[in-house]
Amino acid sequence: MKKILLLSFLISSFIPGYAQRAMHRPVVSLIPVPASMVTNQEVFELKGRAVIHINDSRLKEPAEQLAARIRTGGGFKVNLDESKITPAHALSLSLVKDPSIAKEGYKLKVTSKGISLTATEPAGIFYGIQTLLQLFPAEILSKTNTDAEEWYIPGVSIEDHPRFAWRGVMLDVARHFFTKAEVKDFIDQMVQFKFNTLHLHLTDDQGWRIEIKSLPKLTEVGAWRAPRTGRWGEFSKPTPDEPKTYGGFYTQEDMKEIIKYAQDRFVTIVPEIDVPGHSLAAVASYPELTCTTDSVYQVNAGERFMIWPGNGTFYGTIDNTLCPANEKVYVFLDKVFTEIAALFPCEYIHMGGDECYKGYWEKSEACKALVQKEGLKDMHELQSYFVKRIEKIINSKGKKMMGWDEILEGGLAPGASVMSWRGMKGGKEAARAQHPVVMSPNEYAYVDLYQGDPVAEPVTYSMVRLNKAYQFDPVPDSVDAKYILGGQCNLWSERLYTMRQAQYMLWPRGLATAESVWSPAGTKNWDNFVKRTEHQFTRFDVAEVKYSRSMYDPIFTAKKDASGNLQIILATEIKDLTIYYCFDETLPDNFYPAYTTPLSVPKDAANLKVVTYRGKTQVGKIITMPVAEMKKRAKIN
Repeated sequence: MKKILLLSFLISSFIPGYAQRAMHRPVVSLIPVPASMVTNQEVFELKGRAVIHINDSRLKEPAEQLAARIRTGGGFKVNLDESKITPAHALSLSLVKDPSIAKEGYKLKVTSKGISLTATEPAGIFYGIQTLLQLFPAEILSKTNTDAEEWYIPGVSIEDHPRFAWRGVMLDVARHFFTKAEVKDFIDQMVQFKFNTLHLHLTDDQGWRIEIKSLPKLTEVGAWRAPRTGRWGEFSKPTPDEPKTYGGFYTQEDMKEIIKYAQDRFVTIVPEIDVPGHSLAAVASYPELTCTTDSVYQVNAGERFMIWPGNGTFYGTIDNTLCPANEKVYVFLDKVFTEIAALFPCEYIHMGGDECYKGYWEKSEACKALVQKEGLKDMHELQSYFVKRIEKIINSKGKKMMGWDEILEGGLAPGASVMSWRGMKGGKEAARAQHPVVMSPNEYAYVDLYQGDPVAEPVTYSMVRLNKAYQFDPVPDSVDAKYILGGQCNLWSERLYTMRQAQYMLWPRGLATAESVWSPAGTKNWDNFVKRTEHQFTRFDVAEVKYSRSMYDPIFTAKKDASGNLQIILATEIKDLTIYYCFDETLPDNFYPAYTTPLSVPKDAANLKVVTYRGKTQVGKIITMPVAEMKKRAKIN
């Protein structure tokens, strides 16, 4: 033992900074997991000044982004160096000819002597920088100078590349409008985890958000609605003369600025114009586009007009569809897609196609005549007729068409790509028909849904817990992977009134999607992911990004016992938590009873209160579960 201690002393004495670097060595905790990573005991030490060396002018923009982070977060001085020889102790970003590096891939090596990041294209350098940023202290994400004296970056050797080309997040800016600055900030957050596709849902019943210069009423009328505050779907219907002051839209110049901002971060923006359903904002602007022009239309303010009785069926009490038998519709959409195609560089235009209620088409004499003329079997085939015509319009603009999986119904357009949201079924069907597919199944990837028990979360309609989101694999069994473009998570905004709430719903479930679409198949480990997610929580705190801690909250199950009485079973998503509880209307902590077996409810108790701890530290929030709610779930009268 004395010899070991002496050796340690000698090492710390004669190797400059060894003991200090070992003491400050940060934890390596990355999301998404790299394809290959080996850690070493070395530490790169940054003090006072940093030098970022690039060997290609195309790397100036990502290098400046990295420099800005170091300057802002730590207060270090940063020089950008373009000399032919890499300076000592530099952060070196280099484009190289290396066939072993895959598309968008990179190699990153951190030692005590310097940091070397190589790739064959600028995108690979950018993604390597995102990994490097996660190796830096959390303070690099601070919006204000932390006046750091030194930063320590752990030694690693990483070889990495993405599993899929399409790594997406959908942001619904139609239900609630988010400003240009908010969208830019959203892009900055998503690229940290190597997402490269931002799908913007630009139109819906509650708003039209993109300027179409040849159709000015779309934003003069369609971008605005009556203001409402409260619970979505329970709002009162606006009167026709009520001021329409809530909303907004992006001018084409605004969108060009957003697109350029995204391109500088290697993000492709996919525009969605949702037709023929979800078109009330368009119909309010141009009522002649519907099959039922005898109605007075206005942009929906959040009042319920679509009804879902169950079993996947639905109907509308207002016609919110474009009429497939009205030639004016195709002239209208030709104008829309002409301007959209000219504005967005993306190869795809998303035409929606989801949740189109066809009841009003069935009553339309024009639709009946078109069905007979074209020899169509039913209204599903009528929508397919519409979709195929839209595909021709989009193709004529030099773009490819994508739609939600409903476009499969009635026959898929010949060159269409499918985004599968109603589970994986539609994606499987499209892939087997050799059509490109993006998987975004609601049971894994809808991040606007509950992530904890409904009694403790903002109101929505279904649930995707973090553990479930982490199980997402875009390639289902018995499908050729070459037809799967990738996957994405979808952030619908009916109930997202602010960007802070959008952040709360997206993180950490967005981390689960990020790993599903970047990291190699078969590398998932839930317990390890939890630890890495908790590491990101610290970084979110520094970055002032809101996130949910619902993964710490108990899962409640209500059952009848053998006597027909209520029995409450508690569980957690995370293994190492203890649940403490009480029925006495006080606030439980770790000195209260710990849950070990199913609970019976004491006579006259009105509420069960619970909280989770890890050791002596509270990690979950106190939740009040009404006994009446548990009886309801157990179907006890």
